[in-house]
Amino acid sequence: MTREYRHIPVLLTECIDYLDLDHHPIFVDATLGFAGHSFEAARKLGRDGLLIGIDQDEVALASATEKLESIPAADRPELALLRGNFGDLDELLCSCEIPGIDAILFDLGVSSVQIDTQLRGFSFKENGPLDMRMDPGKQTLTAEEIVNTYNAADLTRIIRAYSDEKWASRIADFIVKARADAPITESGQLVDVIKAAIPASARRAGGHPAKRTFQALRIEVNSELTVLRRGLDAAVRWLNPGGMIVVISYHSLEDRIVKDTFASFANRCTCPPELPVCVCEKQPILDLVTRKPQLPTPEEIARNPRARSAKLRIAQKR
Repeated sequence: MTREYRHIPVLLTECIDYLDLDHHPIFVDATLGFAGHSFEAARKLGRDGLLIGIDQDEVALASATEKLESIPAADRPELALLRGNFGDLDELLCSCEIPGIDAILFDLGVSSVQIDTQLRGFSFKENGPLDMRMDPGKQTLTAEEIVNTYNAADLTRIIRAYSDEKWASRIADFIVKARADAPITESGQLVDVIKAAIPASARRAGGHPAKRTFQALRIEVNSELTVLRRGLDAAVRWLNPGGMIVVISYHSLEDRIVKDTFASFANRCTCPPELPVCVCEKQPILDLVTRKPQLPTPEEIARNPRARSAKLRIAQKR
């Protein structure tokens, strides 16, 4: 028996409602995790549905498999649980030998268990090795390598671009100086360097001073933004007419990509704005279900503080 992990799914009711699984029997959970959303989705789908779950973390996949298989066979959908990254959605869905899908969910960001596992190095609150790989079995680049080999200009670039950190240049300079004395191999060391780089007056506001830099390193290690764009594009291609795409993001960079991707498929016209009518004949592919992101209620945030930054966007295939 695998270890049972406590994970609270974010915006669960809203996701299940928008996925409308009574009318969309082929469902993909592109970020299966510990099956928080998929457990409820499976109960909705029932024995006539198909649930395809994707995750690159073998611990999460094993736990999710056990949880989903705890549903009585007579009541659960067919399960296809795949180890992989949703950036490779085309290959993963081809392996299922299906012509298309009816609904897909992306719950982006790092799972609570990954954050809380010291050896993964995601947390700035617990000391551990500077790793941050979502899939250690396949990935080679680690946060430790970035911190100890990137020059100051490249460190500044990724910290600023992937986190909007005001003190990016100063943090990069302090990292380069610190590693000249000894390699930075643990998250606690890096937190100390970041704290030293940010003036005391700035550290007193805006949450933990290392939060943004750790986010930037995680995004760089896992190529998260490139993978997200690739996964969203593939999801739209695979959706059947009337199919739903539901995405939960947790920071502005992710949300901007989701918003822009949805908009690009909903507004396909490339005609110059001065033309009175469309002549390019490029038809919309998606309809936006939510023009603005849906946010968690104060009650949900009180129950699950990690839902605080979540934004939910939904679109439907034409």
